[in-house]
Amino acid sequence: MLEVSGLTAWYGQAQALHGVDVHVNEGEVVSLAGRNGAGKTTLVRCLIGLHRQSSGTVRLHGRDLSTAPAHRRARAGMGWVQDDRGIYASLTVEENLRLPPKVSDRAWTLDQVYEAFPVLAARRRASGTTLSGGEQQMLAIARVLRTGARLLLMDEPSEGLAPVVVARIGEIIREIKATGAGVLLIEQNVKFAATVADRHYLLSQGRIVETLDNDEFRRRQGDLLRYLGI
Repeated sequence: MLEVSGLTAWYGQAQALHGVDVHVNEGEVVSLAGRNGAGKTTLVRCLIGLHRQSSGTVRLHGRDLSTAPAHRRARAGMGWVQDDRGIYASLTVEENLRLPPKVSDRAWTLDQVYEAFPVLAARRRASGTTLSGGEQQMLAIARVLRTGARLLLMDEPSEGLAPVVVARIGEIIREIKATGAGVLLIEQNVKFAATVADRHYLLSQGRIVETLDNDEFRRRQGDLLRYLGI
C-alpha cells in the first residue's frame, strides 16, 4: 500500500531524515518508535505533504506522490490523525464529522461512526471545547474514517489518555485493520504498540536502525523502553 524509499528531509541546515525506507501493506499496522526528536513527526509530515522532502519517493498503491501537494495526497487515500487532534473547537461533534470530503466509497457513514463510537453519538451536539482528551482522540480518528482513507497516519494516539481510553483506541485500530486499511502508527508507548502492530520500525537520529516483527518487539520491550528513555 505505502512504499517510502530513500526519504531525506531538512530543517534549515539540519538534516532531519536520512534515506528512510518504510512500507505498509494492506490490512497491516506498522509502528514507528523513537525518542523525541528522532524524526517521527517529520516523517509523517513529509508523507502527508506538509514538509518538503529533499529526495526519495513516496508511493501509495503504486502511485508516485513524491511531489504532490497535501490535498492530492489526501484525495489519493491518506488520512492524518495528528498529535494535537485538530478538533474545531467552535463546531459540534457532528459538524466536525460532516466537515471532511469523501475520497472513496469506503467512507464511513455517520451511523457507522456512531455505532463504533457511542460516546460521540451521545455528544453529537457538544462543541469541541467541551470534549475530554479521549473524546477528542476518538473524534479525530472518526473524522478521518469519514473520508474513506485507506492509509491512516496516526501520530501518538495514546498520548495523555487514561488506560481505559487507550485500550479502546487499540480496539478501534484493530477494527480499522480488519477492513483492509493500513495504519502507520507513530507511538512512543511501546507496550501499547505491541498490542496493535504487526511490525515495528525503530527510528534514531533520522534513520531506521531496526525493523522488528511483533514477537521480537515484545521480547525486547525492556531494552526498548530503556533505549527510548521511557
